[in-house]
Amino acid sequence: MNVARITLRIIVCLPMLAMGMANAADASHGQALYALMCSSCHSVEYNGVGPRHRGVFGRKSGSVPGYEYSPVLKNALLVWNETNLDHWLANPESVAPGQKMGFMVPSTADRMDLIAYLKTLTP
Repeated sequence: MNVARITLRIIVCLPMLAMGMANAADASHGQALYALMCSSCHSVEYNGVGPRHRGVFGRKSGSVPGYEYSPVLKNALLVWNETNLDHWLANPESVAPGQKMGFMVPSTADRMDLIAYLKTLTP
């Protein structure tokens, strides 16, 4: 192979590698975001304005004991996973019209980091 072809392959591949690395979710950043964006309504350990988040992965929506959910979320057929949480955090109203959460996370990267953190809260 000549130097020009090697250089061209490097130029083409480096941005793809960088994008892959940039897309890796960061749970520690998600924890900081959680404290900043979520903790005024949610807790990991107890119900507040919103339900507790420990064990959210794999949990059916509307199923935390002692929390009064909106009827739409209580009756939704959702099990919280990466995809459902991503859609939920991007726009809760589009997932469950009539739900009570009035907050959205517009940044895909921030949502992925929050989800990575929430995953650490599930045994």
